[in-house]
Amino acid sequence: MKKSLFFSLLVSATLVGCAGGQKGTSGLTESGLDPQKFITDVNGQKTELFVLKNKNNMEVCVTNFGGRIVSIMVPDRDGNMQDVVLGFDSIQDYIKNPSDFGATIGRYANRIGQGRFTLDGTEYQLPQNNYGHCLHGGPNGFQYALFNGTKINDQVVKLTYQSKDMEEGFPGNLNCSVTMKLTDDNAIVLSYEATTDKPTVVNLTNHSYFNLDGNPANDNSDQLLYVNADSYTPCDSTFMTTGEILPVEGTPMDFRTPTAIGSRINEDFIQLKNGLGIDHNFVLNTKGNIDQVCASLESPKTGIKLEVFTDEPGIQIYTGNSLDGTLSGKKQIVYKYRTAVCLETQKYPDTPNKPDWPSCVLRPGEKYTSHTIFKFSVDK
Repeated sequence: MKKSLFFSLLVSATLVGCAGGQKGTSGLTESGLDPQKFITDVNGQKTELFVLKNKNNMEVCVTNFGGRIVSIMVPDRDGNMQDVVLGFDSIQDYIKNPSDFGATIGRYANRIGQGRFTLDGTEYQLPQNNYGHCLHGGPNGFQYALFNGTKINDQVVKLTYQSKDMEEGFPGNLNCSVTMKLTDDNAIVLSYEATTDKPTVVNLTNHSYFNLDGNPANDNSDQLLYVNADSYTPCDSTFMTTGEILPVEGTPMDFRTPTAIGSRINEDFIQLKNGLGIDHNFVLNTKGNIDQVCASLESPKTGIKLEVFTDEPGIQIYTGNSLDGTLSGKKQIVYKYRTAVCLETQKYPDTPNKPDWPSCVLRPGEKYTSHTIFKFSVDK
């Protein structure tokens, strides 16, 4: 559903029972969320909170509004449970404060130059919602859609959505889904699928903002970032890829060994100026091998480590450069400058206009698939 329609159709919350099952004895989730604050009836569709738990007491909370991960509770080195993603305490806060926090991004994650691409001889014009470009599927992208949610069992939820032909300018009726599975080795497996009835472009990702300190009052400068990439795609001052692929060797973009983000991010380097920090796609050495770690993030404070695996060719590393202290999230904590890191597995930016790059085209009779794993562990 379009964001503008969502605002106009919003009605009062429907007070029904907890959606998704497990919760603490107080009626709250382990992360402190009140499931009833995520239940609202909108034009006959219900938003709700799905709570996943594994045998280690790890908890993941998901809402079908935007297919969002709301909270992730994982143990630190002392066995204390920490919430390691940014988000809000209620569905109304997500509506009032448009954001990408934890969202499923589509129909095309990242940017398409000038919001324009040509497919099979037909030119399509998309919304230009970011410096003249189309960012994250436009201003009414999937992050504001109402997915249909089905909890398969205590550790799996499936979210489905039909993106109508020409929604935000994209051709084809796209039937898509993301299945989120919490495993007993403390991993979140994201499996995306999509089919279309017309040739179109597809690039889905998850936009969780990670702070592995478990305290969003801390910035990300001490967090250790690793990216398994020998090269990256530079951007111009409008954050649009230049079409080049450049080596990270000898630049502040080299994270091939775990490095504190704060030791690099303020260097005098044109790409860090263009991105206002790191906001770049890295060309992964893993080449679609989901068994290899493509990136990792670690907090020296808590010992919590996140490893990322994917079958996608790229990953966008974003260091929260636009967070500015104007938003207060869960527990009313103010989200300050660079308080989190996004690890968005993806096709490269502007791929519809770069025929030499890995294709994002989906045709009738084909199935789009994409997989990402966020695996948590503790460095003692």
